[in-house]
Amino acid sequence: MSSANTAKNTSSARYTQGPIIITMLKTAFAMLAGTLAISGYNIVDTYFVGRLGKIPMAAMGFTFPVVMILGCIFFGMAAGIMTTTAQSLGSGNKKRAARIITSGLLIMILISAAVGGVGILLNKPVIRLMGASEEALPMAVDYMFVWYLGCASASVSWAGSKLLIGAGDSNTAAFLMVAGLIINGILDPVFIYGFMGIPAMGVKGAAIATVIAQCCSSVLLFLFLHYKHHLIDFRIYSFREIYPVAKLVLRYAIPVALGMLMMPIASFIITWITAKFGDAAVAASAAAGRLETVAFIFPMALGIPMLSMVGQNYGAKLYSRIRTCFHFSMTFAGIFLLIMAAIYFFFCKYLVVFFNPDKEVQQIMILCMMIIPWGFCMTEIHRYSGFFYTGCDRPGFSAWINAFRVGLLIPLSLLALYFNSLKGLFFARLVADLIAGTVGYLLTRRMIYRLPQDGATEERPGKKTNSSAGTPPAPETAAE
Repeated sequence: MSSANTAKNTSSARYTQGPIIITMLKTAFAMLAGTLAISGYNIVDTYFVGRLGKIPMAAMGFTFPVVMILGCIFFGMAAGIMTTTAQSLGSGNKKRAARIITSGLLIMILISAAVGGVGILLNKPVIRLMGASEEALPMAVDYMFVWYLGCASASVSWAGSKLLIGAGDSNTAAFLMVAGLIINGILDPVFIYGFMGIPAMGVKGAAIATVIAQCCSSVLLFLFLHYKHHLIDFRIYSFREIYPVAKLVLRYAIPVALGMLMMPIASFIITWITAKFGDAAVAASAAAGRLETVAFIFPMALGIPMLSMVGQNYGAKLYSRIRTCFHFSMTFAGIFLLIMAAIYFFFCKYLVVFFNPDKEVQQIMILCMMIIPWGFCMTEIHRYSGFFYTGCDRPGFSAWINAFRVGLLIPLSLLALYFNSLKGLFFARLVADLIAGTVGYLLTRRMIYRLPQDGATEERPGKKTNSSAGTPPAPETAAE
């Protein structure tokens, strides 16, 4: 390999260099604006739609679990591309990383377009199944119809920041997120309320604004990956070239997506249960759910690049850096989110007035925000655990951790419904988060400490490894 190529590969694998804690903090601060943008999408939509009243806000609440399901599918595919890319960059194989990203994005576009088509066919039955009222149903259906049409661009937009982070370019990733938020924020009032000949479209207008913003982000992503990082090639690939990459990526994507899907499926069921308490309860839970994302802004900024960090260091066999990353991230999430829980507990009465004028909705939001935030720290620790398992070549176990949380949440929530207790429903979420987070932490800690010393190839029963990279062997066509 030439010195020029070596330099490029070294710069791409930037998470394997320098003190890991400083690298994590620098990347987290670089991603802070992007994380604010992720939360901003929800906050902006909630603010503008909330001005329309209780029924439109409830309609948005019914779309939330469906969008979460789509997001988990997209995240699973993105995680498959990002993890294998990070491991390739960590082992110094940039050519293989470029092949994975190019073929992976093509696969993602095709799968997400197919998912959108299925979603359009099942749109109304799915929303009705969640218990939407006759007033909220048509609004929710209109919103999701637009969302399904934009599935392909949405998947690429969601994956874009993660792929750039995997390449070590957190600044550009943050730029794309912020640019998408600005476009969405400008277009939201235009399409929701109407402007300059554009008719007011209400809830449907919020979806149109989001899809346009995602399309713009997708175009920018392709340009940055191609011209700045040389990690995407617009030439036409043959099936023989794409198939081995698809097989490699899906090895990670399928278990990650299935594990992630457990959460929106649970959210789907919880929304159905919440609907039994009325539209006000659905509207309040939806608004509180979007407001709670604010608490996770910095922990999310720390967690966004974590999968790439773990993947690169696992590919480079720098296991001590993974252990340091584990200790710092878990400690930070615990302390920071306990502080945020206290803030929500004491100030929720003053926060809710900004998100919905309805007094009944405000009272339910207050009840929710006085209970659920005390489990935020374990929610994030649980999420981090999945990143460590996936980055360390154990995507299946990551799925199991998510399934465990759902296995706690649904029975506890049904128990609250049996006793007709909305407060009990919020406590069900709290208990599930505390238990799942604790189990995730303990299992991940055990796994991390069973990794070998730096430079050694991990020996796992029944698992073949690549002696030169410390990662699963890729088919020759994907590696060259």
